[in-house]
Amino acid sequence: MRYWLAFLPLLAATPARANYPVLLPPSVREMLEAAIANGNETEIVTVAKIAKQTNPGSADEIQHMVNSWKDRTKATRDTVIREARFIELWTGKVEAGGFRSTGSTSEIGISASAAIKRSGIQWSHKLSASVDYRRANGVTSRERYSASYEPRYEFDPRGFVYGLTQFERDTSIGYEERYTASAGIGYKIIVSKPIDLSLDAGPSIRHANYVIGARETKLGARGSMDFAWRLAPALTFRQTASGYAESDVYTLNSLTSLETKVGTRWSAAFSYNVQYESETLLSARDFDTLSRLTLTYDF
Repeated sequence: MRYWLAFLPLLAATPARANYPVLLPPSVREMLEAAIANGNETEIVTVAKIAKQTNPGSADEIQHMVNSWKDRTKATRDTVIREARFIELWTGKVEAGGFRSTGSTSEIGISASAAIKRSGIQWSHKLSASVDYRRANGVTSRERYSASYEPRYEFDPRGFVYGLTQFERDTSIGYEERYTASAGIGYKIIVSKPIDLSLDAGPSIRHANYVIGARETKLGARGSMDFAWRLAPALTFRQTASGYAESDVYTLNSLTSLETKVGTRWSAAFSYNVQYESETLLSARDFDTLSRLTLTYDF
């Protein structure tokens, strides 16, 4: 009896079998490892979710495998970014559309835009340009050109500061040239798989050279929003808008678009642009709208 009593402290210190982690079955481990080897995040999340449901006792081990893959992927990405030259790692898209008609009237219209972006660990850089041109019977009814550069620094996963320089030309509403500079702070309000929403705001300065020869420079405030809703894997609704408020001058530009994938790199988009200028020297209309159907190539 005294021999059994000697083992009681050991038995008391030994946890119950139910507290031991359950080993992940080899077949499930192999399935998850195969998904991780493919590197498709959606596939990995799906396999991990099913594995947790069928093996709840191994949930911690499954999550550890997923977290380890995420850490390795992030470390590899950060290394590639740090070692890349500034001219590398740029991505972008080119969008174009137009029309041509002849007969009783001769009319031509061209709409094109391009944007490239380089995303780093905290810094990102975006360059964009666009042109809208329309001419009917020898008379130019629309001639708008714009180009901009926007650097951004993310100081945490949601907050960022931005800078902006922009050039515009739009003789149809009264200015030969307009230069804009702005800097401010922004925040990503929603960051998710289906929906992204970010807002930013800051002071601005704009210098305009009007068609009639007048020039003016004004200080003001700028704000913008960027909303994207992925309705389906191949269908995205996007709403972007920016506004300026200065003494006696207000500007609003809104772009609503619906884009659908038609190939690996090709997309078709329908967009509706609204531009409001409170001070329009050559036109009695404050609002200017433009509907476009364009083809987009991603690279």
